Amino acid sequence: MLNLIGVIIAFIVVIILIRRKFNFGLSLIIGSIVVAVFALTETDLFNIGKAINEALIYNYKDNVFDFETIELALLLTLIYILAKCMQETGAINKLIKSLRTIFYKGGTLGVIPAVYGLMPVPGGALFSAPLMDKEGQKYKLNQNQKNFLNVWWRHIWFPIFPVSTAMMLIVSSDLANIDIYDLIIADLPAFFGFIVIGLIFLRFFIKKIPKPEKPPKKEYHGLEYILPPIIPILLYLIFLGIFFIFDDIDALKPFQIILFIVGVIMSIFFLRYLIKLDWKKYFKIIKKSLSFNLALAIIGIMIFREMIEASGANKIIADMIGGLPFHAIIIVIIIPLIMGLITGYNLGAIALSYFLVEPFFEFTGLNIVGFASLIFISSLVGYLISPIHLCNVVSSDYLKTDTTRMYKMYIPAVVALILIQTVFVMLFYRF
Repeated sequence: MLNLIGVIIAFIVVIILIRRKFNFGLSLIIGSIVVAVFALTETDLFNIGKAINEALIYNYKDNVFDFETIELALLLTLIYILAKCMQETGAINKLIKSLRTIFYKGGTLGVIPAVYGLMPVPGGALFSAPLMDKEGQKYKLNQNQKNFLNVWWRHIWFPIFPVSTAMMLIVSSDLANIDIYDLIIADLPAFFGFIVIGLIFLRFFIKKIPKPEKPPKKEYHGLEYILPPIIPILLYLIFLGIFFIFDDIDALKPFQIILFIVGVIMSIFFLRYLIKLDWKKYFKIIKKSLSFNLALAIIGIMIFREMIEASGANKIIADMIGGLPFHAIIIVIIIPLIMGLITGYNLGAIALSYFLVEPFFEFTGLNIVGFASLIFISSLVGYLISPIHLCNVVSSDYLKTDTTRMYKMYIPAVVALILIQTVFVMLFYRF
């Protein structure tokens, strides 16, 4: 029973540290140490060391070296560099400038935060907040409405954007072990739901569209800057098509992270080609953008997960939750949602909730893709509306309002989103 107490204490420690803005990866490593200490009543130091090894480089089940954790850590570091380079070089601003000449009848209120959403960096809503403030004034929106649209439209890509930390984690062999595009297809209803719900709110907020004296002259030059974020996606699709032709799509799965690594590296260098910046200056920007926080987060996630499994506490937790008078699907929705709400971090919500709901997989009646999709969307929804979600914090601060004022808009929106996704997976992703 001490192993279970250790896990509970570890969760409390991790959540407190996260809420105090302590490094997420280090928070999980500290939580892992807490779990390990209490687990010594059920296991020994050898098994604890074995769990750490399993998390990082070796698969004891197949007796082979497995570097997926290292690959994933490298990929997320590169994604962050690309996002920061697009910000620092002004590429994203040039893209927005072109889009504003095309979507000038209120569409910019959705397009601006959506384009910035292609940069998967924490607190990215701050980049679009000044533009949303200015655009919203044209259509006489109040600050709460601007805030809601800024955060909502920024996150519309999350259900289908393969170059994201949370999606890369949940499809990895350490969790669902599925093809990333299988998950994207399963998440499509949530993606379209995001757009439709966003449009409904947009049209409800805009009472009257001001007519310009003449339509602005369309500028298409800046649209080329949308290419860097999608090059990794296109590269993967090309190889997916090649493997499909040879009728061996499953053989691509072990290489999907490596393909995305290559794609993001190509994107970083292609961005320099587009902006025509001096190499010396560009490498300074890359160096400035380098951060190992996401890499440390992945390492912390994998160690934490393996440590809990080694302690045996996951089986006790599964038995306890299984005794609750709820259908398994309700549990699979609620736990990731709560974790997202508490942590304000989508990656963390998936990492902390997946092993808790994994024992209920066989009772949901869903296949593994539908199961992963439900966890992913539920954690996303919890993260989206969390008062400590960094996008909510920075956007609310800039627009001089607060997240709580958005809940009258958030609650009906996310309830609709969860219902759409749940009905879809229950209809089409059953055993």
